[in-house]
Amino acid sequence: MIGFVIRSLIAAGMLFLTVYSFYTGYWGWGISLIIPLALVILSFIFNENLAFTLNHMRTGNQDKAQRAINRITAPQYILAKRQRAYVIYMQALLNAQSLPHVKVEGMLRQAIQLGLKRGHDKAMARMHLAGICVQTGRRQEAVTLLAEAKKMDDSGMLKDQIKMMQGQLQNAPSKNQMRMAQMMGGRKKMPKMR
Repeated sequence: MIGFVIRSLIAAGMLFLTVYSFYTGYWGWGISLIIPLALVILSFIFNENLAFTLNHMRTGNQDKAQRAINRITAPQYILAKRQRAYVIYMQALLNAQSLPHVKVEGMLRQAIQLGLKRGHDKAMARMHLAGICVQTGRRQEAVTLLAEAKKMDDSGMLKDQIKMMQGQLQNAPSKNQMRMAQMMGGRKKMPKMR
């Protein structure tokens, strides 16, 4: 939030200086201030931490990508709706190991609701949701999410992963089986009486 306020003040100051330069006849200064002003305004449209995250993801450096995406603390105040969806989506994917399943599931659902743009991103989010549903024993919801992911994977990048998850889904226990295993896990067999 503080970065947004500072950027807003810098943009307002630069806009004032640019207009004042043109007004007073200093055309050279006015023209030279247009490019930095455009860069500051572009920083409102494209978040630099999101760009760094995507770059680190492409190079395969997950740790740096996680640090860059976690620097964005309040995306609802500083980003457009689509960018907010991608920030939440990337935070969910990169922090999936350290956050509880419930929080990751909520973040992925929020990203889908805000509107991911590309088909393979929508498919990836649904595939991760299906994995969470399998782990929590919601098999039917996982089947539905995998079917949706298969339809949305327009580039075919996730075809093998979806097939693998569908195969694992056949062997996954249902919610009742998981509950029974939890109930029986704490009991010991009683020795037979003679």
